[in-house]
Amino acid sequence: MIYLAIGFAALTLLVWLSGGKPVFKRREWRLLSAAFALASFSAAAFVGLRGGWGKAIVLIVIGLWLASSARRTGLGPGAPARPVSGMSLDEARSILGVGASATPEEIRAAHSRLMRMAHPDKGGTSGLAAQLNAARDRLLKK
Repeated sequence: MIYLAIGFAALTLLVWLSGGKPVFKRREWRLLSAAFALASFSAAAFVGLRGGWGKAIVLIVIGLWLASSARRTGLGPGAPARPVSGMSLDEARSILGVGASATPEEIRAAHSRLMRMAHPDKGGTSGLAAQLNAARDRLLKK
């Protein structure tokens, strides 16, 4: 129980010192989350062997949650990006999520909305950003 109190105090101090701004970038959070997941699984095994089954189950659930948040989504930096040349109009529309009768303003709005989530600086990948840019360019050039 003392370890939980120390952890909570450290987390509170970290948030207080950061002034409410994000301390860890997405990549750093994934590494920390994976490390905490391993620690949680190890603690669950230790507590389970000592007979604390209820606590072990809670630690396993916490470890599973942390492991799922550490999982990388999308294309990794080493994975080959899908070629964007020769993209059809239907592919471009499906990537941006617009209909066949979308106006240039709707296309730009959809591109902007998706790029806010998929930009490499926001945790997305450069391959996905390139696909979004190619889809926008393809639809605007029709």
